Amino acid sequence: MGGPCEVLVETEREQEARQIAEAVTACAGRIEHKYSRYRTDNLIAQINTAQGSPVTVDEETANLLDFSALLHSLSGGMFDITSGVLRRAWSFDGRERIPTQEDIEALLPLVGWQKVKWTRPVVSLLPGMQIDFGGVAKEYAVDQAARAASIVSTAPTLVNFGGDLAVTRARSGEQPWRVGIEGIDGDLGQAARLVDLAAGALATSGDTYRYVKSGSRRLPHILDPRSGRPIEGAPRTITVAASNCTQAGMFTTLAMLKGPGAEAFLESEGVRFWIQRDAATR
Repeated sequence: MGGPCEVLVETEREQEARQIAEAVTACAGRIEHKYSRYRTDNLIAQINTAQGSPVTVDEETANLLDFSALLHSLSGGMFDITSGVLRRAWSFDGRERIPTQEDIEALLPLVGWQKVKWTRPVVSLLPGMQIDFGGVAKEYAVDQAARAASIVSTAPTLVNFGGDLAVTRARSGEQPWRVGIEGIDGDLGQAARLVDLAAGALATSGDTYRYVKSGSRRLPHILDPRSGRPIEGAPRTITVAASNCTQAGMFTTLAMLKGPGAEAFLESEGVRFWIQRDAATR
């Protein structure tokens, strides 16, 4: 899931807590195994190494492909699950290591959802192209894990996968869960803001841990699939509250892709959000 994962349960019964934790762990493991682009033995690897041959996918994967296609459309082509191949040129490890324009341009022919043949349930990519569900799978996994916890028990539960989280219900006495939004730079590990969450989910996107330096500039890991370069003018972090984590993640991603227009976009959508930029925190 690309970060620490936890499940918090409000219960006095140890066995109940263990059952919930086991259900959440199993759910996270299943989705990680199925959709990680780092594995060579899963469905994503099968699709990415098919060399143009069609691959028939299951309903769950078809739903994720449909959702990714929707995000591609809503973002005007800026959200693109084929852009992961650009990581061959970029390494967002906090160091000053910028690829050459020639390296980027060599990969751009392999980027573009419009080049993918997708007629549910069959998908095929051009040889050399890849898909990467990294922009949607973690939030989807949070929702699935929260649902798995609810099946096991009615105990109030919070599922947190790397900062994207969902709650099954309010705590005892209808008290909300109190969640901290991590600060940036010198505030790392500290809560810049506390949010009360009685239902639903939060998702966060940003450059806190994944970025590259270019002189005095800090460039985020979110790439423009058209240029192959990082988005310009994006906030340092965006956190959105929504009814589920998948929806919250959709808004954070679309807002990040708006760059300097992130605030205006989220205000127009009428969602609850918090943005951190270098000069101010909202």
